[in-house]
Amino acid sequence: MHGLAIDASAGSAERATLAALLRCCVREVAGPRGLVWPAPPYVLLRVAGTLLRARTHGGAALRFEGPPERLESGAWRPLASDELVRLVETELQGRGGVRGRNGEFGEQVAASRDAVAAILRARASAVPPADPWLASEQALVYGHPFHPSPKARGGAGWLAYAPEAHARFPVRLLGVREDALAQGGDASVLDTMGRAPDGYRVLPAHPWQLDLLGPVLGRELIDLGPGPVVVPTSSVRTVYVPEAEVCLKFSLDVRITNCVRRHAWYELAGAVELTERLTPVFDELSARHPATRWLPEPGYRSVSLGSGLHEGLGVIVRRSPWAACSPGVTPILAGALAQETKAHDPVAWWRSYVTVVALPVLDLYFTHGVVLEPHLQNVLAGLDGDGLPVEAVFRDLEGTKLVAGRHDLGGLHPEVARALTYDAERGWARVVYCLLVNHLTEIAATLAGTDDDLLRELWRTARDLFDRQSARLGRPLPLQDLLAGAPLPAKANLGVRWARAADRAAGYVPIANPLA
Repeated sequence: MHGLAIDASAGSAERATLAALLRCCVREVAGPRGLVWPAPPYVLLRVAGTLLRARTHGGAALRFEGPPERLESGAWRPLASDELVRLVETELQGRGGVRGRNGEFGEQVAASRDAVAAILRARASAVPPADPWLASEQALVYGHPFHPSPKARGGAGWLAYAPEAHARFPVRLLGVREDALAQGGDASVLDTMGRAPDGYRVLPAHPWQLDLLGPVLGRELIDLGPGPVVVPTSSVRTVYVPEAEVCLKFSLDVRITNCVRRHAWYELAGAVELTERLTPVFDELSARHPATRWLPEPGYRSVSLGSGLHEGLGVIVRRSPWAACSPGVTPILAGALAQETKAHDPVAWWRSYVTVVALPVLDLYFTHGVVLEPHLQNVLAGLDGDGLPVEAVFRDLEGTKLVAGRHDLGGLHPEVARALTYDAERGWARVVYCLLVNHLTEIAATLAGTDDDLLRELWRTARDLFDRQSARLGRPLPLQDLLAGAPLPAKANLGVRWARAADRAAGYVPIANPLA
């Protein structure tokens, strides 16, 4: 039986890896060159001269049914992920050398596939959290559906800290001598997690990060032993502390999807700055959108022992979603709803979902000049006792920005100010990508399943809601262009991985707009 389980895990990991890479090819490789053709029930595409096909549904979400195939000697044969990697490498290396070569790409895809298999094997014998919110946080086994290597992670021993494997572990508590303490805002909840000797303050640390950093202890920084047991959430480095009813966001010196997840010093300071600035904004917004909730990040704590440790040991305090939601409302990660949603009346469920999730995001951008990053891992839907979305919880201030020119940032360090802002065009592209391409497209595909008529009805409903919101906002031109059918910007995750570039350098490719 054990061997069968391993084979099943490997098979599922292979199918998921192939599907994600094929979606990337449709969106970033074949699509921009006009080499994708609908041939219902298939989509056809050509990569490096080879014709591929797959049965699809779900519109732009590209949900596949059955195995993708390649045309060889006049016959359709099953396609493997390793074969598709070779085709992608041939395609991208062959464009006049413009994109260069990438000797790591195939290894990253294989590492992600192996990680998925390891996660599936671990889940088979693990106990999921009883808390429905935490269970939803730990449900994202396969990761980003449009990323070539969504589960590739650096460092050893990662499985012990993987949310998808239902990990739980104690944080390590460090004692920081008070004259070596660095903090901003209100991080006093950290003092409730353990006891430090006189002259020291408590600093919780992620045990994986301590392994990655190597020796850090000395007179200014002492080991206080294990602390409270925590539960990792979908971002891996953010954990929930049940004892303190608070979330902690750690630094991790590993690449997760596109980024090495280390706090820059200006991100630590920026979280507190944004919390102070956004508190009155969300107070005003909630008067127009009473279902809107958010998770402030009121403080951070670290050490002033050089930039490496200041950033590497920095921890941001974040409010718990249970504290944000109303009584009787259960927060559920949007990414988990994109995998499985059961609705008695899918159109009514969707209308409520778009109302509580999408409309306040548009209001924040146009009325307040605030760019949220409402992708599937940054939004929690608050479900009532009947499973209807009645609240939306927005989180993660690292991705939240202010539109340049609409806020007075005088007095801030230039690096903090730069990190907190987007120009209007970049901010709008980020909102549209996260909200529509990454988020609503996936939710709609799950609700509709293989029913294309229902999918069209869902998008008609969304269009009506967006149109009414546009009227309330004075019909701003970018939103009117969106309603007129302007193409949507889809983030080029394959391109940024191939270029081995930072996530902030990722470009966009245009895709069809389902609101049209």
